[in-house]
Amino acid sequence: MGRFFFGHTIDVYPSGARRALYLGLAILATVVLYYVYYTQTGVTPNILAGYHMSFAFYIGIIVVSNLLGAFASLPASQTDRLGRTNVVIYGLLIVGLLTAVGIPLASNQWTYATLTCLIGVVEGAILVATPALVRDFSPQLGRASAMGFWTIGPVAGSLITSLVALHTLDHFGQTHWKSQFVISGVAALVVFLLSLFALKDLSSPLRDQLMVSARDQALVEARARGLTDRQLVAARERPWRQILQWDLVGSSIGIAAMLLVYYAAASLFTIYYPVIFKNVDGTNFTVTQANGLNTWFWGADIVALIVVGLLSDALRVRKPFMLLGALLSMVMLIIFLGDATHAHTSYYTLALEASLLAVGLSLVFGPWMAGYTESVEEKNPALVGTGLALWGWILRLVVGLSFIVLPLVITSVNPIVDNLPVADTVIHGQSIENFVAEHPDTIAFAQSHQPLLKILAKDPAAAVAAGRKGASLQDLANAVKAFGLKNALELNSYKAQLVKLVEPYTAQLDFIEAHQSALTDLQKGSAEAPHQWQHWFYVDLGGMVVFIPLIWLTKGRWKPSAARRDAQEHQLLVQEELARLTASGAPGSLPLSTD
Repeated sequence: MGRFFFGHTIDVYPSGARRALYLGLAILATVVLYYVYYTQTGVTPNILAGYHMSFAFYIGIIVVSNLLGAFASLPASQTDRLGRTNVVIYGLLIVGLLTAVGIPLASNQWTYATLTCLIGVVEGAILVATPALVRDFSPQLGRASAMGFWTIGPVAGSLITSLVALHTLDHFGQTHWKSQFVISGVAALVVFLLSLFALKDLSSPLRDQLMVSARDQALVEARARGLTDRQLVAARERPWRQILQWDLVGSSIGIAAMLLVYYAAASLFTIYYPVIFKNVDGTNFTVTQANGLNTWFWGADIVALIVVGLLSDALRVRKPFMLLGALLSMVMLIIFLGDATHAHTSYYTLALEASLLAVGLSLVFGPWMAGYTESVEEKNPALVGTGLALWGWILRLVVGLSFIVLPLVITSVNPIVDNLPVADTVIHGQSIENFVAEHPDTIAFAQSHQPLLKILAKDPAAAVAAGRKGASLQDLANAVKAFGLKNALELNSYKAQLVKLVEPYTAQLDFIEAHQSALTDLQKGSAEAPHQWQHWFYVDLGGMVVFIPLIWLTKGRWKPSAARRDAQEHQLLVQEELARLTASGAPGSLPLSTD
């Protein structure tokens, strides 16, 4: 029984359909796990309203979740020694139960925060296990293609979040936003069952054999540099001493800074679009529209990751793609943040700009992952999991710390989100927001004649009767009695405006008057929001600037011709050294794998 639940290793390296099955399950697990983790980003405004949660509290959840995930990445480095599969399988089970059952039952923001942070811990470990597992089952793929293949997981998770919300949120109702967590949690449980029965991990000896090609190259090259077998074994026994080097640390910091806008997109764009942008009728974008825009961003990201990975492997270079991607991302972010002060920027303009921004990020991330893992392998090819743990720790740490300052920069979210329900109130088949947008003359008259409307409110029937065409003397006398002569005369002087602009809309104007404070806060927040969001995007832009000089820390050439020449020289060196070792019968040497 214990072997069924925890013994998922195989002793023969799979080929053909079996390898495709294991690789496909690893990718599917990655996609679903990230879908679960990002589910909250598809309904963020609904969460804030549903729990009466402040934006600062929500950002606090993201910060704590990222920091916990960062430190969960460190012990996940042991997957180099213990294997990856159980982390993935039981990670699916844990997050599935927490999401499908726990969050729907959460009655307050603290319970929700606790469950979300627990999911973050599991996700932090999986961030290390899944790319290592994908790499184990794809030795013949080019490295950029393999890493681009893995990065589809997080991006596809975000895409599915947006697509599901786009097509189901209105169906279940905006107030039934917990349906999104039920859907994603059930998906995780289904993939857990599939993985429990079908997903396999390479046994430790087989994982060593899988790495034979890389390890023997490292062994041959190390001996050429004068290192002994004993020194190589000692290095593997102290993995962090070898991996915790300034070039890997600096490179990880650089990509974390570069991806600040990626995490803003994943966590905040569902808030950003409804808060900032308006439809042609003056109403704010809905959460559904925001998820529609997100599908453009994530869809472009997925396509670009695949194409860029293939191109990078074909040309055998990484750094030119990173530099080009960073520059494209900077240009598109500057254009994109400029839209914040143009509330009526069209939906498809935003979709195009977001898609090009996503392409820029893909040009960076896939090749960077390839270059980073190659840099780790240059130190020790047996420590890829440890190297990924270092990256995962730094990434989560940088993102978590950066989000601490976000509520200090963006203070306008709560006034908008808290008061949008007031603006969404429907009277006579029309929301207050739509009414204000479609009746500017009525609103302007009401705002500039508030004392007059207060007089009118004492007895609207008397004022209407006195102001209508053919009013009797009795109607006029009733108006004088109700309002006084001076006020009755003033009302009569505005009778045309009152009949046209006020009388048909007394219910709406009364509601607006009763909720003036909330609507004023909403208006003030809406006025401040564009510049505040721009300030945060400038922080993201600064992260891209930081990334550019750190490109040089990753392994690899700039010119394809130089990369091809290095590969040819390297292969000759390996063959010569292998022939020497074979001829001398050097103890401990292993034949190069044909993989």
